[in-house]
Amino acid sequence: MSNLTLILLAAGSSSRFSSDVKKQWLRVGHLPLWQFVANNLANKYNFQKIIIVGSSQDIEFMKNYTSEYNFVTGGATRQESLRNALVDVDTPYTLVSDVARGCITQKLLNTIIGAKEQGDVVVPYLRVSDTIVYNDQTIDRDAVKRVQTPQLSKTDLLRKALQTDIEYTDESSAMVAIGAKRVFVEGDEDAHKITYIQDLNKLPCLQPPSSDILSGNGFDVHEFDTQGKMYLCGIHIDNVSYGFKAHSDGDVAIHALIDALLGATGLGDIGMLFPDNDPQYKGIDSKTLLKEVYAKIIQYGFTIINIDITIAAQQPRLAHYKDAMRTKLAEILSLEKARVNVKATTTEKLGFVGRKEGVAVIANANVKYFNWKDEQ
Repeated sequence: MSNLTLILLAAGSSSRFSSDVKKQWLRVGHLPLWQFVANNLANKYNFQKIIIVGSSQDIEFMKNYTSEYNFVTGGATRQESLRNALVDVDTPYTLVSDVARGCITQKLLNTIIGAKEQGDVVVPYLRVSDTIVYNDQTIDRDAVKRVQTPQLSKTDLLRKALQTDIEYTDESSAMVAIGAKRVFVEGDEDAHKITYIQDLNKLPCLQPPSSDILSGNGFDVHEFDTQGKMYLCGIHIDNVSYGFKAHSDGDVAIHALIDALLGATGLGDIGMLFPDNDPQYKGIDSKTLLKEVYAKIIQYGFTIINIDITIAAQQPRLAHYKDAMRTKLAEILSLEKARVNVKATTTEKLGFVGRKEGVAVIANANVKYFNWKDEQ
């Protein structure tokens, strides 16, 4: 059995990436980047265990993609995330890499693992060819190293090194601080880290995202209530004196649309995200919920293509409001108005809708993966 565990750190917020998409959710084919990197390394070495560290917001969604790996919730910092993951490590050696290091070759991996007996932590590095100036002084470029990951450490020493309030940018710096022996090995230019969106140009192993279209549908009903105001698609229906029975503001059309978007992206349903027994959502504006869902699906690497909504209502009459509904939804979802369609119909006086007891809505949404190739 292997004496090595792999930890992939994927809990960052991508604050420097210059995109609303988290870089760990960029797609390579159908795979999010974190899964592509994990699969790539799993195919190169028989690790005893592979641990994926994700943020508290992402971890449950990550688990939907695969059951092959262990998942650990990260912390507020890289160091805290690594400490959390080390709790689950029971091998003498640990290999740690950032999931943004997308193209790790077999040669680099073999070089790092092959040097594990030479010191306490093995670090790949690149030489510097340009002139280096520090504090207005030219320094010896041969004394400068560009440190990369993965880094291989003795697990017990790594745990010890991370028991500090000092924040280090890599494992080897923390290890050296406790007197551990650091060994440098030759790195690889292709193992470039994605920090900015332009860095994607430097990663030859990444293929573009799949061009498949993903579809979802949503359905919701709400009963009329004599209290409150009526909202549909974010628009106040002002020709009636009644609203909907609901925990939120009762915008049944937005609720169905949220379910359609969540269905297309595999993110569950509206009840999972916004439980109707949670007091924080009591009377909430449904537009706020839609904006939160929109931000989430963009972060997870999806782009909305179009939406289509059918409102079944014997009353009220909605023809006068449909254009405003399209405009409002297009604004919230950053879509051209032509990609938002809203239809209104009756049920020919059949069923609870026909008896004027409430409204039913069907919504459909089509999405695709964010094409990062277009952003380079």
